[in-house]
Amino acid sequence: MTEAFLFHAWQSRLFNNHQLFTSEGEPLQIIHPGLLNTDAGPDFMNARIRIGETLWAGNVEIHIKASDWKKHQHHHDQSYSNVILHAVYEADEVIRRPDGTDIPILVLKDKIDGQAWNNYQYLITNRQWIPCSSQIRDIAPIVTDMQVSRMVTERLERKTRQIMIDLKSNRNNWEETFYRHLARNFGFKINAVPFELLARLLPENLLARHKASPFQVETLLFGTAGLLDEEFSEDYPAKMKEEYRFLQQKYQLRPMQGHLWKFLRLRPANFPTIRIAQFSSLVVKSQHLFSSLLETEALHDLEKLFAVDVSPYWTEHYTFGSLSSQHNKQLGMGSIHNIFLNTLVPFLFSYGNQKGLAVFRERALNFLDTLPAERNSLIDGWVRLGISCRTASHSQGLLELKNNYCDAKKCLQCSIGNSILRSEKKTVE
Repeated sequence: MTEAFLFHAWQSRLFNNHQLFTSEGEPLQIIHPGLLNTDAGPDFMNARIRIGETLWAGNVEIHIKASDWKKHQHHHDQSYSNVILHAVYEADEVIRRPDGTDIPILVLKDKIDGQAWNNYQYLITNRQWIPCSSQIRDIAPIVTDMQVSRMVTERLERKTRQIMIDLKSNRNNWEETFYRHLARNFGFKINAVPFELLARLLPENLLARHKASPFQVETLLFGTAGLLDEEFSEDYPAKMKEEYRFLQQKYQLRPMQGHLWKFLRLRPANFPTIRIAQFSSLVVKSQHLFSSLLETEALHDLEKLFAVDVSPYWTEHYTFGSLSSQHNKQLGMGSIHNIFLNTLVPFLFSYGNQKGLAVFRERALNFLDTLPAERNSLIDGWVRLGISCRTASHSQGLLELKNNYCDAKKCLQCSIGNSILRSEKKTVE
């Protein structure tokens, strides 16, 4: 038996709830089990329990053994003085409140739903792709849909917390915070960290001073990225290097180490040089990018804003000094949608939360319902299990469910897991 399961059994009443008695033989009725407390103090707050003829209102503590009360030092903690019931799996000791009065005990050992416990054991011990791989096809679609929808909100709220931390460190400057997150996103997974470092070394307001000169913006980015250190035979990078010397001295810039950028095992179209060139074009094209995001309601207008091309030099280069056949280096729609999912949508949602403006939260969710679903190995895994994935809202929810619930075996906090726990169908063959 685990405390986590006991918590869930108490909250969901997965035990024989009829003809309950305390360990002293007094009749007991659970009017309301209370609300789960995720902070310090008793496990369930504001419960209502009838013991004998008396209706009690207060808190409930859950333990596997009654003696865990002392093991956890609750007998020295005044916050446990209002505990009206000690629900335990085994009553191995009489427990008293800090004031010396006995706490009524309810023993759950012979009352727990055995099938629910067996189902739970199966879920947390099997090694399938997700714990419920063998049962999820039998779950009502409405249950799965509700869980995925809940995951979308949790994912956005989790990202909001990080955005709020970064916003505070940037003195509540939304433009700069958005710029840094956007830069990180332009690095995608492989070059996210060096791209974020580049944005920290080269603030958005400094680049804004040079938006009238695409050459200078590109020079500032490539120079601070540490990619102008070599000797160049071509005119364009040679001029960039010369210009950067002047700008570096003017702004006292500290370039990063060029070796931080990763090229290995990347397709040339994803080389950091091409991503920096695209990012430079976006900086030049946009005026107050975050403000533009807030003012643009239609998704296709945002797609046009981000459909940036590169400067002429990069149409026939992937790296400095290496001529290639001419190719379109415009930021692709798949990359644009990735940026929308990982930066634009979370920032809209976060801004709406902080400002109390539901219109931005709703727009963020509407964008997710409009954008196509992501395609990757995790989403393919869900599709193989029969879970449909049509929009980005579905794929984002499924990613959150797999990474933060299924992999962590949080079946007790999942509607799908709960449905399986309550099922009378045996999970073990």
